[in-house]
Amino acid sequence: MSATSRPGDAVSAAEALFAYVGAFVDELARSGVQHVCIAPGSRSAPLALMFARHPEIRVWMHLDERSAAFFALGLAKASGDPVAVVCTSGSAAANFLPAVVEARAGGVPLVVLTADRPPELRDVGAPQTIDQTRLFGVHAKWFAEVALPEATVEMLRYVRTLACRAVGIAVASPVGPVHLNVPFREPLIPRPFAPPVAPDEPGGDAWHGRVGVEPYVWIDTPPRTLDLAAARLIAGELRRSRRPLIVCGPQADPALPAALGVLASAIGAPLLADPLSLVRCGSHSRGMVIDAYDAFLRDRTLADRFSPDLVLRIGGVPTSKVLQNYLVRQTGARQLTIGDGAWSDPTLIAAQAVQAVPRHACTAVFDILTAQPDESRRDPGTEWSERWRAADGAAREALARGAAAYDEPFEGRVFAELADLLPDGATLYVSSSMPVRDLDSFVGGSARRLRFLANRGANGIDGVVSSAMGAAAAGGGPTVLAIGDLAFYHDMNGLLAARAHDLSLTIVLINNDGGGIFSFLPQAELGDGFETLFGTPHGLDFSAAARLYGAHYTRVWEWDELRSAVDDGMGGNGLTIVELRTDRARNVEMHRELWHAASAAAAAAVGRDA
Repeated sequence: MSATSRPGDAVSAAEALFAYVGAFVDELARSGVQHVCIAPGSRSAPLALMFARHPEIRVWMHLDERSAAFFALGLAKASGDPVAVVCTSGSAAANFLPAVVEARAGGVPLVVLTADRPPELRDVGAPQTIDQTRLFGVHAKWFAEVALPEATVEMLRYVRTLACRAVGIAVASPVGPVHLNVPFREPLIPRPFAPPVAPDEPGGDAWHGRVGVEPYVWIDTPPRTLDLAAARLIAGELRRSRRPLIVCGPQADPALPAALGVLASAIGAPLLADPLSLVRCGSHSRGMVIDAYDAFLRDRTLADRFSPDLVLRIGGVPTSKVLQNYLVRQTGARQLTIGDGAWSDPTLIAAQAVQAVPRHACTAVFDILTAQPDESRRDPGTEWSERWRAADGAAREALARGAAAYDEPFEGRVFAELADLLPDGATLYVSSSMPVRDLDSFVGGSARRLRFLANRGANGIDGVVSSAMGAAAAGGGPTVLAIGDLAFYHDMNGLLAARAHDLSLTIVLINNDGGGIFSFLPQAELGDGFETLFGTPHGLDFSAAARLYGAHYTRVWEWDELRSAVDDGMGGNGLTIVELRTDRARNVEMHRELWHAASAAAAAAVGRDA
């Protein structure tokens, strides 16, 4: 096609591919997609080639589809922006499923693009062809089967609109992944050509999109706000409460901590902050933050002294099972949830579920409370909140003192050490299972801006290395991954990304030769069958994996060695693996000793008659 051709002229299939896929990719970029993770393949060539041509999109190549999808997830989680991920047809697409599941459950914006054979090659024995229609089922927020490429004005309008819709739906609340299945006929190599110059009218045209960098279709998805009547009702309940409690679970809004901090202070409410809530650390008001609850609420007698009359719950399900059990027992308290995502009440005890952006809801309620102050209400420094803070401070001190007293390897102390080492602006990615629970127990609040991330949507241990690599790719301060040996084994393929993309990541590998969390569960009492079915020792030497992927590797035995190795990793370039070997049985004993010490210290701090 010549440079003077008009949209209605005949074009070759390869030229149509260039125009159609190029328009699609261009609209993804205009709608906010800056990164795409691509796994190699033939059928996906049109997408890969057009993404690579686009000047506003960074391409991250991955050899393994599962790693690619989890890398995209980590990148989207850390940046807050939508990320696209591309694969070829067949079983390659099925390897995206675990990351799509996590993205949906965890509220992460992914645009999942699976290339496919055209309709005439399906269900006829063509190679590398499976049924990819709605492949991810309910785990994708939205699915569309993309029409085959055509270079008509109507079809270019269609594909541009489709791209805008995909991104708009992915980032709209509740945030999550969308899936577009994109079939292609051969030829699969787009042929560049010069389409006609865009007309001068302000609206632009289907070939070029809108004038400038404006998307072809603006997808306006305003956040859900709390209406005035609902805000007044919640404010009234908070005014009447004499023992209010706020619980904030995992959430991703960086502006929520400030709004939540001032609201908690205004009503004298202890603020139990999950480590993944972004509330524990930062420069916002943290005077009401309680972070050692997982330790001292294990003592049922002590926990019964802290009975609220109103619980305001925000964010996802808390990491701490101890906290969840405590909330279930608060049958005398009215419990309210505020969230703009998926339903988050596995306890099934909430009396009211408010659908709104938590930050806006907290601000609206705070404004009402401060505009019409209740002169009869006690000052925020109430006996109720002081009792919580006294217990929390004593428990945190007991945990820190006890962990520091262990010279032998102790998994809980790893997180206390990391919390002290991480500089302002650093990111600590943690695996599910024991690492995120130890983060909850052994890391207190800090004025430093420390960000803790984990794949806690579906709570799986797969893809964690790749997710942390994606978080490192998002930039900012240094990124450290704390991971157990089984999760590390699950995703050793993800280590390749460091060398392939010149990424820096420090991995603290806690190796107890098996599934350490099961030693805390009733399965540990099974006797001879425990090790085979649950302990699952592997006996792997991970230094060999470090050599394979070109990582700096250190096995440490002492705490000063750990600190030095992690410091070197954060200050250097490339991939660093710091391995600490622990004993599963002894690790359980130390955890229980410190939890008991923390509860005893908290009980002493509040007094027997509190």
